[in-house]
Amino acid sequence: MAKINVRSPYFINLATTNLTSAKLEIDIYTGSVNTDWQDSPVYTLFSTAISAKINFEIAELIKDYIQAKFDGAFPSTPVTDAEATTIFVDYRVTETINTTAQTPVDVLGERAFYGYGYFEDGANPQLAVATLQSNLSILRNNNEVVTIPVDNTLLTKVEWSLNGAVVLTTTPLSNPTIQDQILYTQNLNGGSKIDVDSARVFPTAGASTIINIIKYEKCKYTPLKLIFINKFGAYQEIWMFANSILSMSTTEEKYKSNILTNGTYNTYDPQIKLLTKNGNQKLKLNSDYYPESYNEVFRQLFLSEKVWIDYEGQTLGVNIENKQITYKTSLTDSLINYTIDVSFAFDTINNIR
Repeated sequence: MAKINVRSPYFINLATTNLTSAKLEIDIYTGSVNTDWQDSPVYTLFSTAISAKINFEIAELIKDYIQAKFDGAFPSTPVTDAEATTIFVDYRVTETINTTAQTPVDVLGERAFYGYGYFEDGANPQLAVATLQSNLSILRNNNEVVTIPVDNTLLTKVEWSLNGAVVLTTTPLSNPTIQDQILYTQNLNGGSKIDVDSARVFPTAGASTIINIIKYEKCKYTPLKLIFINKFGAYQEIWMFANSILSMSTTEEKYKSNILTNGTYNTYDPQIKLLTKNGNQKLKLNSDYYPESYNEVFRQLFLSEKVWIDYEGQTLGVNIENKQITYKTSLTDSLINYTIDVSFAFDTINNIR
């Protein structure tokens, strides 16, 4: 089955001799895959053919149904609808040739991910790989748990190793719901953390992938963790190891009041008064030194629509304020580090009504 990455366009292309029009019905749902058409579409689209061809674009419609809400912990089975970044899509195409409606064609169980492809990936990017992150090395904070997102459907197993010896094996779920299509495998055994220095991901087809795990132990400052949705539609973490600086900017609305009473006024009563005032806090984060392979991770962080930070015991939404990133290389920059400005995605004074 094809894979839909909803942050990039996904086209259903029709090209049938004498095609005059077509109807496209789309069903979007969670849970187990349908085995037949349910006849309860959430969208019904119609289009007239031009030169016997029709293109339907459906990714943007599907995206609205993926909630992708991160609550501070990587999803574990069973994954809820709220935190899932995947959803099932069925669709039915009914073509009209000349004036005759044809027998509908059903496509069931297409997997949709909150991911995207680059321009170079072409139309309808698939990203059909078992390892759902681009970096083949992970810089982790001292002895923190390591999390690697993998595609449960395309996975045979993940072997965690220490000094060349396998110490833990993760196997995929059988018959997963759409919410459980992404498996967030961790170096945990029964809740206990296992020391590891590499992980090998075995896909259902093709060669295995080795991910090296590098322990960062020289923290002078308190590291801060960012979590974001990467290009594969999976939650991924990245640590900011160096100094962070907190600041706040404020916004306000003013009005000029009438303070005159019986021809006089009190000088302590301000004429220009505040109607509202609030603030927004920002953090300047410094990554410290990362391997060059992390350039792609930082690119995906900057392109992510959903980013969170673990800050002072809470998981909080943030927005990346930087509008530009200059990729660094070991050849020209020697040591690679990034400075990132993030703003908390809420007003400082609670004004939720």
